[in-house]
Amino acid sequence: MVRSTQLIHPQREPAPLRPAATILLLRDGAEGLEVLMTRRSDTASFAPGAYVFPGGGIDASDAAAHALADRRPTQGDTQLTQAIAAIRESFEELGVLLARDAEGAPVSPDALAAMDRSTADGTVPFAAQCAASGLRIAADQVFTFAHWMTDRDLPRRFDVPFLVARMPEGQQPVADETEQFEPVWVRPAIALERHKAGGFFLIFPTVRTLERLAAYATVDAVLQACAQELPLFTSCPRAGLLGGEEARYMEHETAFGELALVCPDGQMLHSLDWQIGTPVALLKNVRRLTAPNPGVMTGPGTNSYIVGDAATGYLVIDPGPNDPAHIERLWQATGGDVRLIVCTHSHADHSPGAAPLQALCATQPPILGLASKPTSRPAARFTPDRELADGERLVLRGAADAPTHTLRVIHTPGHAANHLCLMLEEDGLLFSGDHILNGSTTVVDPPDGNMSAYLDSLDRLDAACAEAGADFILPAHGYVLGTARTSIAYLKQHRLKREARVVAAMRERPDGTLEDWLPIAYADVPERMWPVAARSLTAHVERLRELAATGDAV
Repeated sequence: MVRSTQLIHPQREPAPLRPAATILLLRDGAEGLEVLMTRRSDTASFAPGAYVFPGGGIDASDAAAHALADRRPTQGDTQLTQAIAAIRESFEELGVLLARDAEGAPVSPDALAAMDRSTADGTVPFAAQCAASGLRIAADQVFTFAHWMTDRDLPRRFDVPFLVARMPEGQQPVADETEQFEPVWVRPAIALERHKAGGFFLIFPTVRTLERLAAYATVDAVLQACAQELPLFTSCPRAGLLGGEEARYMEHETAFGELALVCPDGQMLHSLDWQIGTPVALLKNVRRLTAPNPGVMTGPGTNSYIVGDAATGYLVIDPGPNDPAHIERLWQATGGDVRLIVCTHSHADHSPGAAPLQALCATQPPILGLASKPTSRPAARFTPDRELADGERLVLRGAADAPTHTLRVIHTPGHAANHLCLMLEEDGLLFSGDHILNGSTTVVDPPDGNMSAYLDSLDRLDAACAEAGADFILPAHGYVLGTARTSIAYLKQHRLKREARVVAAMRERPDGTLEDWLPIAYADVPERMWPVAARSLTAHVERLRELAATGDAV
């Protein structure tokens, strides 16, 4: 848990969430699945002018109407209330009613025409009209597709399930012309294309929902996917600035964790543009300075981290390549008060900057890490002033009443034989070097890299995060990762899935070579990346042969 004293932005309470419900009415069109959308009023208080699905707030009458609704045995009370609210909103906004008469037949056109869609004072409430007409609300036809919570930065926020249902036969949508206009049936992919072209304005949750919906060919396929009574995904996005413009991200997207660390209460203040000239403040005691070495293997560049404050002095993690301008910027950012320099491993984009940075500092801070092994490549040779023991703690301490910053060393061989990570214990931050990256998986390159050691080190990091209550991972390449243990579990699962593909390739071509197995095991990877993938393939094959030799074959 990050100390509140280290947060950059003052804490605040985001606007409360209001319960609401949205419904995606679906039909099978001539060219595939279609969804009903309408345009919101240009004067609407929320998402003016956007094309949306019908929906609105849940009120007390929706919960009071349970006795008038049909439900599935597995449909809970909350789901039932949400379904009733969505059905009511689709009726009020579009004149579409999911209901049955006393014999179980769909609502007749005459019964539908006799009902009042108005919500003005003095009109009979929706549920009462259904009761008076002998109609049962068909909530059992409504399923949960997604669960959205409005972003923390917005002044009006909603907790809203996105529900799905088949459009009732024989009914035609007619907009109320007050809140909603221009009802249109559209294929999800076409709606997204029109939005991208600038002629069909969609808000972020609508875009992401349509992206998921586009994967389904028919209404039946959608309803079958939702039959387990759980949303297919849940999200409360976060927003930052990219190129000076608002940019939003879901939990699985690369920038989400960084926004959660820097702006936990949803302040839309953090720039996500990669900067090489200026340190980026992540916390008061943690800054990131990215080296000017972007590329296929380094992403935006190597992240050097500066930990500490003016009272404690600074520890620099991974000073990067021997780039004089980058090293000068590190020296200036610390005011030359570098107490310790730590290299997570010896690769050429991590450790060569250590000695030049040390030489700039009047105090000659020690260079710490693990010496490269004989298996390392010539360009990755490194000898620290002192080797760090596994579990050793490096402490930055100022005056008696000043905060301290304690970094615990964790040996993590795998990507490199001399790789280590650091846990900032007071704030639950894991500096992962190249062992865990954001946006890609690290290369395990034998003989210095070892896949079994890599997987074992992931387990060690998971245990360390559990012990420290760590929520965030700060990698040497890419943005900060959130939900640390979930990220580690995903990475291990990814590696084991890849290994299963390697096993399948070896079984398909039992007399094959690495060159034969590569296009099979990495068929989902662009061919331009196969030379890099070949290194990790070698590591997987070596691991599989080791397991076979010990009787632990996959």
